[in-house]
Amino acid sequence: MSRSLFQHSRLHVRPDPSRTVIRPFSPSYPDPFRDDEHPRTRKIVERILALGEEDIGRKCAMALDALGGRHRNVEETLLRRYDEIREQLPICDEASDKGRLVIGAYFSEEYSFEAAALFNPSMVVHPEHEDDGSGAVRFLMSLRGIGEGHISSVTFRTGRWSEKDGFALDDASPQAVSPRIEKVNGDGSTCIVCEGSEDVSETVLFPVTDSQRQGIEDLRLCRFVEDDGEVKYYGTYTAFDGRDARSELLRGTGFKSFEVSPLTGSAAAAKGMALFPRKIGGRYVMLGRQDNENIWLLESDDLHHWDGGAKLIEPRFSWEFAQMGNCGSPMEIDEGWLVITHGVGMARTYCLGAALLDRDDPSKVLKRTAQPILKPSAKERDGYVPNVVYSCGGMVHGRTLLLPYGVADNFASFASCPIDDLLARMS
Repeated sequence: MSRSLFQHSRLHVRPDPSRTVIRPFSPSYPDPFRDDEHPRTRKIVERILALGEEDIGRKCAMALDALGGRHRNVEETLLRRYDEIREQLPICDEASDKGRLVIGAYFSEEYSFEAAALFNPSMVVHPEHEDDGSGAVRFLMSLRGIGEGHISSVTFRTGRWSEKDGFALDDASPQAVSPRIEKVNGDGSTCIVCEGSEDVSETVLFPVTDSQRQGIEDLRLCRFVEDDGEVKYYGTYTAFDGRDARSELLRGTGFKSFEVSPLTGSAAAAKGMALFPRKIGGRYVMLGRQDNENIWLLESDDLHHWDGGAKLIEPRFSWEFAQMGNCGSPMEIDEGWLVITHGVGMARTYCLGAALLDRDDPSKVLKRTAQPILKPSAKERDGYVPNVVYSCGGMVHGRTLLLPYGVADNFASFASCPIDDLLARMS
């Protein structure tokens, strides 16, 4: 990778299969065997209820022993799952206290959410960062984890950067917390509550809606500042249902409670949207890629509805001939809006570039990099998807760009560079 612009960290974030979360297990019959009056769930519950109390006691002890070593509040989690099954099957009322835990255990599973890969990071200033005069900054980072069934989830890390010491990452908790899922209103929004998280690294967002059932991909975090100065944390991500991919919106509250909502409008039926961190001209502004080739600029009065738009940046250089897209939310600097881009070239090689947009009128592209600023190297190009470097968002601290990035859809690393040096590469 290019060493002349970026200072690269030796720090890598790699997948850890020992980190698991308890999630619902919902066995069902294939369509030819479907029986709505006697669903598979009911048959399993009936078999459990037929067991003697001694057998129930042994199975309860086994479940608590197996899960208790890696998870907190196991009984609470299993009882919450029991309550979900009971809503479907009132016969669950016949279960004893231990029987309810056993029912919850039969309809739960441990999911290793980052067993296969941990990559495509995004970064914002930590909500609790305080300037201590040292020049260091705390950050919050999201990552895309891939687990069983090639299903993507979102996990989080925290860390610190300083010019003297570079990037440092806080240790991730060995535990992950199973969230409580609540439907909100009638607009398709879902609330994900991770009240048991003692550290943000214990929070895992795995698919919970039909639109996400095959993955929550590539969260682009955005620290959004309202006109009155109020700070909110949003994120745009790709929801994949196994056939269609579309953009959705996440709103975080203290990163223990999240609301995920579908985005509507023609532009939302695509991947890779990224929100500007404040309104411009009284309107929300977003980058998109609805034609899968160019970067588009979108404006809306409604944060949840996005139509139309206009092409903003088209492929010009050979390393981006096949496709372009954003690498996270634009970052505001004195000179304008700094946008990290990705380009796809020969052999589907993903490289990163940059562009500068006018601060008051982001439809004006002031300049861009003719050569990649970051590209796969011979040493770090192999992985689940070779020849890829990719980011879902960096941040600016002072006059330094801090950029986390994924390598080969496998693991994540970090780099930094002076803003002035990056701008000098543009024309």
